[in-house]
Formats: sequence, structure tokens, C-alpha cells
Amino acid sequence: MNDTTKLNESSKTIKKQLLRDSTIFPTEKVLQTALNDVYCVFQQFIIQLEKLDIQLTWKYYTDGKAWLGKGLYSWNKVRGGTSETTIFWCSIWEDVFKITFYYPEKYRKEVLALPLSNKTRIKVSNSKQMGKLKFFPLVFDIDSITMFNDIFTLVNFKKKIK
Repeated sequence: MNDTTKLNESSKTIKKQLLRDSTIFPTEKVLQTALNDVYCVFQQFIIQLEKLDIQLTWKYYTDGKAWLGKGLYSWNKVRGGTSETTIFWCSIWEDVFKITFYYPEKYRKEVLALPLSNKTRIKVSNSKQMGKLKFFPLVFDIDSITMFNDIFTLVNFKKKIK
């Protein structure tokens, strides 16, 4: 199995990462075609992001040979100017979109204290620190709105720890 396909734990089927052509920007039409029936869930996700002042920006990354969306939160500094931080990364796969958070290890206990589902708490507990980097990843396969409560709880927390 290479880096473009992953085993989906819940359905035990191999999912392929999409949006691999650097010349095709992920427009609304491209995303709709790629996500099929999940596109309506993706639209609802974007609407919720806008309410939280988070913009999803797309860039083609040559190291991973795919378009990735970066969920950016911008705010005004006290003395003027703006600052921004990456809240999550988004990738498009067959019939799902994946949201990946990277949290500093020092916040693991605080993440576990959030009002999250048991499934997400287990994911947080089991997530391994990334080598020498002091971050732990949380990856969610989204194909319905059922994970939105946990996702947006994590988004709001990440905004606070900017």
C-alpha cells in the first residue's frame, strides 16, 4: 500500500486519495465530482467554518503530490496587524474528506477534557507523538455530519491555543 491509498478502518476498503493533478485547482465543481454524495456534507462543513471565521485555502504540495486544504484562522492583533494559524488540514479521498489536526503534546490532557465522544477520546489517547516533533495527530474521515460536534469542538479549542 503506498501513500495514496489507506485502509478505511470502519469499512475495511481501500480508499484512494484524490486531487492529484497539479493543473486542476479544486473548484466547487471538481470537489463535487470527487466527493459525490459526500459533497453536501462538505458544503455544510464549509458553512460552519465560515461562521467560525476559518477560511479553507487550497495549495498543491509537490512532496505529497496532492492538493490539500488548510483551515486558516486569522485575527487582529492588539497593536494592529493580523496574525493567522493553521487549525487543520483537509484532504479529499474517495467518498470521504479527511480532517487532520496537529496538537502540541502539552495539550493532550486538555483535549481529553473536552466534551468529545468516547470514540474521539480513544483516538486522542491512542495517537502517537510524531517522532521528535512534540505534536500528536488526529485524523477524521468525514462522510456524514455525525462527527461535526467533535470536529468543531476541536476547531474551537485549537483557535484558543493559537
